[in-house]
Amino acid sequence: MLEILQGSDVETHLIVSKWGARTLAYETDYDLDRVKEMATAVYAPGDLGAAVSSGSFTTAGMVIAPCSMKTLSAIAHGQGDNLINRCADVALKERRRLVLMVREAPLSEIHLENMLKLSRMGVVIFPPMAGFYNHPSTLADMVDHIVMRVLDQFGFHFDLAERWTGRMPSTA
Repeated sequence: MLEILQGSDVETHLIVSKWGARTLAYETDYDLDRVKEMATAVYAPGDLGAAVSSGSFTTAGMVIAPCSMKTLSAIAHGQGDNLINRCADVALKERRRLVLMVREAPLSEIHLENMLKLSRMGVVIFPPMAGFYNHPSTLADMVDHIVMRVLDQFGFHFDLAERWTGRMPSTA
């Protein structure tokens, strides 16, 4: 997502938790320094005085990717004990777009209840699930499709993957 937005006029503000950094290292070829270079501004997760922690700092909204069930729960229950949770709380109170790319399987009743609670508040629960109607041939194709769909939530339209046209292949 940061790669795509880096070449646009969209300003990005990045907060990476300790476990987010570990996930990045385990699951991608990116290192944390490279990811930080792609953002317009970077904040430490413990910096509750950062500009983005205030409702007077205007944004189009926030994406938490990936969003752990711990973070989901903290947001659902108003626990602003780190900058990620505080910024999500600000997005809620200011009625800004908040997209949570939750990752867990299977989902427990607690997870589902927290998601439902947040969805009723207007939060977009967006598990990073690939669409297959565009016949992706690589993992990068799947990621591009997911990123495209998340950016659509903010009105940022990038054609990173084939969009659904409604045309079905003939089966005759």
